[in-house]
Amino acid sequence: MKTEHSQPDTASALPNGRRPEWLKVRAPGGEEFARLKTMMRSKALHTVCEEARCPNISECWDAGTATFMIHGDTCTRSCGFCAVKTGRPLPVDLDEPRRVAEAVKAMNLTHAVITSVNRDELADGGSMIWAETIRAVREASPSTSIEVLIPDFKGNAANLQRVIDAQPDILNHNTETVPRLYRRVRPQGRYQWTLDVLQESKRQGMRTKTGVMLGLGEQPDEVFSVMQDLRAVGVDILTLGQYLQPTKNHLPVDRFVHPDEFKRYEVEGLAMGFSVVESGPLVRSSYHAERHV
Repeated sequence: MKTEHSQPDTASALPNGRRPEWLKVRAPGGEEFARLKTMMRSKALHTVCEEARCPNISECWDAGTATFMIHGDTCTRSCGFCAVKTGRPLPVDLDEPRRVAEAVKAMNLTHAVITSVNRDELADGGSMIWAETIRAVREASPSTSIEVLIPDFKGNAANLQRVIDAQPDILNHNTETVPRLYRRVRPQGRYQWTLDVLQESKRQGMRTKTGVMLGLGEQPDEVFSVMQDLRAVGVDILTLGQYLQPTKNHLPVDRFVHPDEFKRYEVEGLAMGFSVVESGPLVRSSYHAERHV
C-alpha cells in the first residue's frame, strides 16, 4: 500500500459545529415529495429516506424514487451511527409485501430499492418476508428492476439463501466501516459476516453492492484495505459517503472528508476492478441506484 494513503487529507475539515460548504443541502419539500409521503403513510409503509434522515431525500423523491424499508421502523440492533430507533419490533406484518408491491406499481418505478431493519429476534431473520416482498414486486410490476439492501442475518446461510432464491437484480449489503471500528460502530455485526454475505451472493451469480461510511475515525489506508477485501470477494458496486451524526446521542463525526479524497477512492476503486464506484460526501447506498443495474 502506498504510504500517501496512510494519512488523512490535509484539506479535510474537522467538525466545529458547522458543516463545510460541500455538505449543505436544501430542506425537503415540493409537490412530488408531499405526494410520495402521503402515499407511504396511506399504505403504512416506511422509507429509509426518512428514518435514516438521508440528505438526498429531496433529490430522489422529486425524481419519483424512494427506498422502501420493510419489517417496520424498529431495529433489534443498536449501531452507533444509525438514526433508526432500537427496541422490540412489532410482530411480522404478513401483508407488507403486498402493500410495497402496490406502491411500486402506483409509482411506476423503473427501479425499486428495498431495505429493512434487523430482525434478530426472528428465527428466519426476517428472510421469508424479504423473499415474499421481492416476489410480490416482481409480479405486480414485472418491468421494475429490484435492488435489495439486506442485513447480515448473523451469518445464517439458509436465511441468506431465501433472499438469493427470490432473484433480486442487485444484492446490496453494507460494510459500513473498517474492521477496527466495528465494535464501536456496529457492535452486533461482524466484518466476516459481511464478507461472507457478499461472497456467497456473488458465487451464486448476484450483482453485488456494498457501502462504506467515512468520517468515523478510519484512516485512508484502512479504507483501501477494505476495498481490496471487497474486490477479493467479487463485489461489483461500491458506494462511499460522509458519515453525518443524526443526533447528539449518536457517534460524533471524526472529520469531514474532503471531496478530493473521495475522488481518489473513486479513481483507485475503478482501477481495482469495481464496475461502479459512487464516492462523494453526500453519496448514500441508494444514491443513483437506478444507474447501477
